Amino acid sequence: MVKSASSDDTQSSEGKSKIGDYFKANLREYGLLLALIVVMVSFQIMTGGILMKPLNLTNLVLQNSYVVIMAIGMLLVIVAGHIDLSVGSVVGFIGALAAVMIVNYDINYMVTIVVCLIVGTAIGAAQGFWVAYYKIPAFIVTLAGMLVFRGLTLALLQGQSVGPFPVPFQKMSSGFIPDLLGSGRPHILTIALSVALSLFILYSAFKKRREQAKFGTVDEPYAFFLGKNILIVFAINYLSYVMAGYKGYPNVLIVMAVLISIYSFVTTRTTIGRRIYALGGNEKAAKLSGVNTAKLTFLTFANMGMLAAFAGLVFAARLNTATPKGGFTFELDVIAAVFIGGASMSGGVGTVIGAVIGAFLMGVMNNGMSIMSIGIDYQQVIKGLVLLAAVIFDVYNKNKAQ
Repeated sequence: MVKSASSDDTQSSEGKSKIGDYFKANLREYGLLLALIVVMVSFQIMTGGILMKPLNLTNLVLQNSYVVIMAIGMLLVIVAGHIDLSVGSVVGFIGALAAVMIVNYDINYMVTIVVCLIVGTAIGAAQGFWVAYYKIPAFIVTLAGMLVFRGLTLALLQGQSVGPFPVPFQKMSSGFIPDLLGSGRPHILTIALSVALSLFILYSAFKKRREQAKFGTVDEPYAFFLGKNILIVFAINYLSYVMAGYKGYPNVLIVMAVLISIYSFVTTRTTIGRRIYALGGNEKAAKLSGVNTAKLTFLTFANMGMLAAFAGLVFAARLNTATPKGGFTFELDVIAAVFIGGASMSGGVGTVIGAVIGAFLMGVMNNGMSIMSIGIDYQQVIKGLVLLAAVIFDVYNKNKAQ
């Protein structure tokens, strides 16, 4: 009996050690998620429960939608070893272009959306052309773009705000999915979708683990794997239940979910995704391996321009007007979100999910500090320190690995 107990204690100790070692090895990925949970719980307590109120949680999603959309594109640019400082100005310019077309010239909003996305892609492609094929540093090219499009926004709006937009256009940002299964209080369709999503996540996770076990590549302890997925499913259903108490899922949340799914698939399951990481990891080696590095760089910037244009449309629809200062300093929030989300300054490292979590981490901090009436001056100080800590953590991990 004593021997059996001793054996059980040894196995338990080994299991805990294995979980601890795995967590340390993947601290960049899981540490960020843990940080988001800690920040949300802390602000929930400090704000007296206001943070997780249905209306505030919905506003949190709406307020950070355009940052999340741009963070996905910025991730690819940073993974490729570059940076784009013009995205905030592109957001303002596209919002102004949409306002002028819809309000001043009475052009159909669907036509306007298509034109704006094309223009945004062209802007990104134009900047990517100089970076990719003429090797002009992206910092310089996009800094010039930031100044150019900030000036063009002022010229387009003639220094005045233009609005309002038609209701269908506004719904792109402020609309909610209709409750096809109930009366809307609570929003039954939202709850049903969250349950369906949870089942899909669990099915995919267990299927992937079985495939890994078949080839002997499982390195994640089962207890850790099970706990992680239970936590994810609980978070999805809890947050969905809270939002179901208001108006359910916002339209833009569905759009963000689709974008996250598409870009996660592209970066992890496709050849072009792996090549972008190779480009950022070592451009010369990637080029010698037959990768068209110039074309990849060009495409990442074109993609960034398209997503910045889409974010500009969402932002304008949310404000219901285009202003000369639209998108001001957005590039700082987006870049900070990507670095906080685990991307490396030197390129080649980062995930879409990490960038999204980084964006929401910044958003929760902004929202929580605003609820607590912390001044914008101290908010900027705190955000700057968080960004610095994330970069120091990245450098520390890199030096430790070497």
